[in-house]
Amino acid sequence: MSDYLSWSETAWATQEERLAVDTKNAKLVIGVPRERDMDEHRILLNPAAVQVLVQNGNEILIESGAGLLAGWEDKEYAAAGASISSDANSIFQCDIIAKVAPPNEKEIAMMKGNQTLISALQLRTRDRDFFKALADKKITGIALEEIRDADDQSALRIAMSEIAGQQAARLGASLLAEGLSGKRKGKLMGGVPGVAPASVLVIGAGVAGMAAVRLSRGMGAEVVLLDQSISKLRYATEQMGGGLVTELIQESVLKNRLQHVDVVIGALSPIEGRTPMVVTEAMVELMPVGSVIIDISIDSGGCFETSEITSHGEPTFVVHDVLHYCVPNMNSAVGNTSSIAMSNIVGPMLLQLSGNGGVKESLHFDLNIRAGLYLYGGLLTKRHLGEHFDLPYSSDDLLFGNL
Repeated sequence: MSDYLSWSETAWATQEERLAVDTKNAKLVIGVPRERDMDEHRILLNPAAVQVLVQNGNEILIESGAGLLAGWEDKEYAAAGASISSDANSIFQCDIIAKVAPPNEKEIAMMKGNQTLISALQLRTRDRDFFKALADKKITGIALEEIRDADDQSALRIAMSEIAGQQAARLGASLLAEGLSGKRKGKLMGGVPGVAPASVLVIGAGVAGMAAVRLSRGMGAEVVLLDQSISKLRYATEQMGGGLVTELIQESVLKNRLQHVDVVIGALSPIEGRTPMVVTEAMVELMPVGSVIIDISIDSGGCFETSEITSHGEPTFVVHDVLHYCVPNMNSAVGNTSSIAMSNIVGPMLLQLSGNGGVKESLHFDLNIRAGLYLYGGLLTKRHLGEHFDLPYSSDDLLFGNL
């Protein structure tokens, strides 16, 4: 119940703040379908978020079973004021579709058109047909991971990065101990008297990287942190105290470190939608047999040339005797925690859309929400997407004016 109270208080505070400047409230009709792809266990709205949205005049339609894997039954959503439907098609007729993973081909086909899709974009898993299908339906698409907060940061990416960093460290420890089939590493992260600890290399000093560093050190590993920014490395040193080795990302540094590493965690942030690929296949060949790669950044392209998307059902593969873990929705493994974290961000955002007068009105004057826009009425608004997929695009500034 604690997450219920904290979300309600935050959401009501947000609503009161909006009323002070006020516009016209708009009723949102929001459909939340059950996730079907890539072992996705999360849901964008928990019952607490639904209750606040409904109390503020919005209508929420939840597909039956949508919250089960995150820990909530249909009756909890019904008690919060949502309508429950076992008909997936009816969910996809709502004006706003709110889901974690991007819709698949069948889900897009169910959409009536001229709607708003709010979901993660997960660029690495998208292709030209995805954007073309949404464009044909004249969909307005908003990528959750690109929406900015008052500090010009992605609140959702920060929350998910914190969880992913912790997950990566735990997975690294587990895979290092289990090792490859027939080539068991069998090594603990922390040393014992007379035995050296594991060596962990974290690439990227952002939120995910710092979380991975923190937990890896907590397990007793010897950790080296790399980044392209001296200021980030300085901040990391100040936060982590003594014992943390930091270096700039350079080819010679990577080659040297990778030859002696046990676990490498890639946690770089994307630049214009794509994560910098800093570790080549030749570098991976230098790594010891049985060492482990965890690519947190795989949903934005990945940090390693050898990375390929995997799933929770088959999470790992081996290249050059190095075990790779490249699951793009790794936070789904802790569906309840991740869903509450997402709901704490998405719920107030939807409340804000309603308070602003609707989606179109919000996009006109709210630059933070507009930062997540990638399709408007079927037209791409991101140059890098248009050029990469050879589709027509237009700047959102041209569509709405540069505020």
